[in-house]
Amino acid sequence: MFGLEISSVPVILPELERVLHADFQDAQWIMNAYTLACTSVLMAAGTLADRYGRRRVLVASLWLFGMASLACGWATSAPLLIAARFVQGVGAGTMMICQFAILSQQFREPAARSRAFAVWGVVAGIGLGFGPLVGAAIVALADWRWVFLVHAPLALLTLGLVRASVQESRDPDAHRLDVAGMLTLTLAVFALVYFITLGTVQGFGNRVGLALLAGALALLALFVAAERRSAHPMFDFSVFRIHRFNGAMMGSVGMNLSFWPFMIYLPIYFQSALGHDLMHAGWALLAYTLPTLLVPPLAERLALRHGAERVIPGGLGLMAVAFLLMAAGNARGIDAVVIAACLAAGVGLGLTNSPVTNTSTGAVSAARAGMASGIDFSARLITLALNIALMGFVLVSGIARHLGEAGLRAGPGELLQLAQGVAAGKLDIMPDADAAAPALAQAALRQGFGDVMLYAGIGVGLLALASHAFFRRGRRSVCLVPVGADADLG
Repeated sequence: MFGLEISSVPVILPELERVLHADFQDAQWIMNAYTLACTSVLMAAGTLADRYGRRRVLVASLWLFGMASLACGWATSAPLLIAARFVQGVGAGTMMICQFAILSQQFREPAARSRAFAVWGVVAGIGLGFGPLVGAAIVALADWRWVFLVHAPLALLTLGLVRASVQESRDPDAHRLDVAGMLTLTLAVFALVYFITLGTVQGFGNRVGLALLAGALALLALFVAAERRSAHPMFDFSVFRIHRFNGAMMGSVGMNLSFWPFMIYLPIYFQSALGHDLMHAGWALLAYTLPTLLVPPLAERLALRHGAERVIPGGLGLMAVAFLLMAAGNARGIDAVVIAACLAAGVGLGLTNSPVTNTSTGAVSAARAGMASGIDFSARLITLALNIALMGFVLVSGIARHLGEAGLRAGPGELLQLAQGVAAGKLDIMPDADAAAPALAQAALRQGFGDVMLYAGIGVGLLALASHAFFRRGRRSVCLVPVGADADLG
């Protein structure tokens, strides 16, 4: 369900913009409400699951996710859908954290845990890989509402499986909920995302934007102070002394700086920049997501044989090469190169995803599995929320720059407004007086996407190098730690 919800919604965003009269910012918030809600509950969910029982909290989250999915399907406006998506994200984030903690608890032996996470990767990959095609088919054959409504019966099926097979587990040393940490982190991320989204429209020098930025920085400082002063913080900074954990975190950040946020915009690229219809766009997206279904078992075998310290940086590096190749194919108008690069990016993601999860939870004691998985998914979703907004800014800025360079007679504010419409796939928004306006809009859209591809490729490449450096330091620390010393230092 989590994978299907991520990959099936982006392909229907153009339909949502048309039916619900949503604009480019609404489309961003339809995705970001989900990710921000996931982020807001991750650490709290890990703590509650450790304290009250991971199975019990998982059951509650499944009910919430299913009911919120019904509300999404029944939404009659963009604001209602955004609100329902937030509630859906609360359930999704909670069930994901419980899922990782339960897998780590029920499969203690390393080889068995690797097999379990490989199966998890395949199941998640089914939703991720076929989500775009499922979303496109639902819109073509029925109605967009069923993209959300389908999760209600899936939630009931999952509840039956949980009751039949999941053992209850908890951390006997779990402490009370860290409300101060949860609120300050959530509000800080929300303020940062809103600052970027607002800056895309009004620029970053306006008073409201600067106030949001100042508030976000102040809240981040309060979060760090609250966690350091708390006797039982939800965000234990001591895990960052574990170099292996840090290497895995670079993988979490890298995937959600490049692959996942780009998937939000990829349907617009295929449909508007390349001119594919909805079903053809769904098939093209399959090249991007299908490797996430096929590669995880191979990734786990490679991690067992060669070590996560090679597989994770290697997967990130492959994604970097893929995005740079994608940018080159886009610039030269070679669509086959773009599709091949999408396939390579999916392979890189498949190599990275499940080893990152297994490594981050395996780097700490079993009692802290809920906390570690919470930090892992916080890093993922905070980065995802920020980069959905940042990619939108890069896309709109690239389109506006191209329109200006093409000699379009418009002021800076009007250029940004036109660029937002083009970024949403509305190529007929250009001035009617120019017969070549749609072609100009399409060329500008393509150039804007080229900027986004370069942004993703360079960013994930730098994080691949950082991951390799952390893992290398971890190996050196292991060699230097004497017998009987704290193994967490390695």
